Amino acid sequence: MDTAYGSPSPAPRAPHASEGPGPHRVPFVLRAPFSGRTWREFLHLLIGLPIAIVMFTCAVTMTSLGAGLLITFLGIPVLAAGLVGCRGLGALERVRARALLGLEVRAPEPVGAAKPSLMGRVGGILKSGASWRHLLYCLLHFPWAVFAFTVSVTLWSLGWGLLTYPLWRWTFPMYLGQDGIQLYGDETHGFYLDTPFEIAVSCVVGLLFVLVWGGAVRGLSQVDRLLVRGLLGPSRLAGRVTELESDRTAVSETAAADLRRIERDLHDGAQARLVALAMDLGLAKERLREDPEAAARMVDEAHGEVKIALQELRDLARGIHPAILTDRGLGPALSALAARCEVPVRVSVDLAARPAAAIEGIAYFTVSELLRNVSEHARASSASVDVWRSGDRLMVLVSDNGRGGAHTGPGSGLAGLAERLDAVDGLLVIDSPAGGPTAITAELPWRD
Repeated sequence: MDTAYGSPSPAPRAPHASEGPGPHRVPFVLRAPFSGRTWREFLHLLIGLPIAIVMFTCAVTMTSLGAGLLITFLGIPVLAAGLVGCRGLGALERVRARALLGLEVRAPEPVGAAKPSLMGRVGGILKSGASWRHLLYCLLHFPWAVFAFTVSVTLWSLGWGLLTYPLWRWTFPMYLGQDGIQLYGDETHGFYLDTPFEIAVSCVVGLLFVLVWGGAVRGLSQVDRLLVRGLLGPSRLAGRVTELESDRTAVSETAAADLRRIERDLHDGAQARLVALAMDLGLAKERLREDPEAAARMVDEAHGEVKIALQELRDLARGIHPAILTDRGLGPALSALAARCEVPVRVSVDLAARPAAAIEGIAYFTVSELLRNVSEHARASSASVDVWRSGDRLMVLVSDNGRGGAHTGPGSGLAGLAERLDAVDGLLVIDSPAGGPTAITAELPWRD
C-alpha cells in the first residue's frame, strides 16, 4: 500500500462560506459587522420574510383546504398537492441557504410510491415524513422570519444611521427646518441632537448598535441553519441508511480486492512453484534408472522448492488471518508482526479483555499496513505501536521518527485504509508534518 511519505500534501481546500475564518487578531465583535459573511447572512434574513410569507400562505391555504375537503374524495389529492408544493419551496430554501449561508444540505429521500399510478404517488407523498417536515418548516419559518427580520433591520437601521449621522445631518435644517434628530418635543420645547458633543455620543451609540447587529445577524442565521438542516434535509434514519449502503459497497470492494490479491498470490507464487516442482519430480522419475545421481540432485532441489512453497503458503495464510491472533490475541500477534518489520518496533498493548474477533482482525491488519508503510516509505529508524481501550473505543497508535508527509490524498494507500475503518464506524487520524515525526491513530468501536 503506497502512502506517499514525503510527497507534498494536497492543496488545502478553500473554506466554505459556512466555515469559520482562520485565526484573527481583531476580535470577532469588531470584525463581524464588516465581513462579507455577515452581509450575506443579513441579505438572507431580509429575503427570508417575503419568502416565508409565501410559504406560510401556501401551506396554510392548501392544508386547510385539503383538511376541509377530506369528507370528499378531493381532500386527499389537494393535501398531497400542498405537500408537493412545500417540497418545492423547501428545495428553493436549500438553494438560498447554500448561496447565502454556505450551508450544504442534501435533498431528502425521494417519495416512494407503492404503485406506479397517480394514487400510488399520492399515497407515497402522504406517507413521506420528509413531506410533512417541509410543511412544518413552512409553518414555523414564518414567525421566526418576522422576528429575525424585525430585529436585524431595527439594529441595522439604528446602528448605521446613528454611526453615519454626521454625514446626513445637513438634511434636517435644509429640508425639515430643524437642527437635527428630535429626541423629544412638545408645544413648549424640544431636544435635538445638534451639538458636537451630542453628535459624537450619537456616533458612539450607533457604533455599539452596529457591533450588536453583527453578532445578532450571526446568531439569527444560525437558527436558520438549524431549521434548514433539521427539517429540509434527509432524516437521520435515511442518512444512516445511505451511510450503511456506502459502507457496504466499500466492504464489498475491499473483500473483492482481497480475493483478487489471494488469487494472484496463489497463481504467481505457490501454484507456479508447485507446477514447476511437479515437472522436476517427473524428470527425476524418468532419470532415476539411467542417472541416479542426477535424479537425486533433482529430488534435492525439489525438496528445497517444497520448503519455499510451504513458506509462501504460511505467509499467505498469515495474511488472511494469523493463527496467533485467534489463539493468543492482539498483544502476541502484534509482537510477532513487529518482529518481522525491517524497523525496530516497540509494542505496548494494554487491554483487559479482547474485543470482537472482527474488530481484532481489523486492528491487526491496520497495524500491519502501517508498519509496512514505515518499512517501505518512512525512512525511519524506530517505530512504536500502542493499543489501549478508551470507553467503548479501541485505540491504535502507530508512530515513527521518519520523514513524515503521510496523507490521505488521491492515490494514497491511507485513503483506502480510512475507507475500511469508516465501514465499521472507525476513524483514522493522521499527524504527519513534513520532516516528521508521524503519528497515525486508528479508532475502532469496541464490540464484545
